[in-house]
Amino acid sequence: MSYPDRAPARRPAVVVVAAAVLALMAVAALGYAAAGLLILSGTVDRLRSAATGTSARPDQVDGLVTLLRASTVLSAVVSLLVGLLLAGLALRLGAGRPGGRVTTWVVCGLGLLFGCCGLAVLLGQRAVPLRLGEDDRVAAELLGLVADAHPSWWIPLTAGLSVGQVLGYLVVAVLLALPAANAWFRRPAGAPGTPPTPHQPPA
Repeated sequence: MSYPDRAPARRPAVVVVAAAVLALMAVAALGYAAAGLLILSGTVDRLRSAATGTSARPDQVDGLVTLLRASTVLSAVVSLLVGLLLAGLALRLGAGRPGGRVTTWVVCGLGLLFGCCGLAVLLGQRAVPLRLGEDDRVAAELLGLVADAHPSWWIPLTAGLSVGQVLGYLVVAVLLALPAANAWFRRPAGAPGTPPTPHQPPA
């Protein structure tokens, strides 16, 4: 007994766009991780050179360099993991996995929270000067050199990616809540676009 082939359902445009946005964000996260590691050596060299004009001791400069290296590597690892997570979610959305949509909503919520916090910290650092006591004058001098040691485009890039992250998560969350997305993720078993159930031949 033969069975007609089931034609695959076309993915709604809102799901395609949501998956594309996640994929784009994944590429941006991976690129940011790579860029941070690539500029680290030059940033450290500029920081050491600028620190020679301060009253900082060599051990204090070494401590700040160690902190800079550790924070850069940690940031790169987090960006790498986020990029892989977003890429995986994009694939699950394209496959129409209901669990993928729920997971994406959770990730979008967390991403919005962390993205807004990151923007607030970045703006706060620029708007409110760091105030330290007299005993911490050397630390203040060194910390003030860190931003200048980075390439001139690094801070604007970081701010732009933070804004893009917030907007991207918001767009994806809204797209996945639209009626067309509901129909795609709530297809019953055996509906077009789902793998056919194997049948036993008649006895």
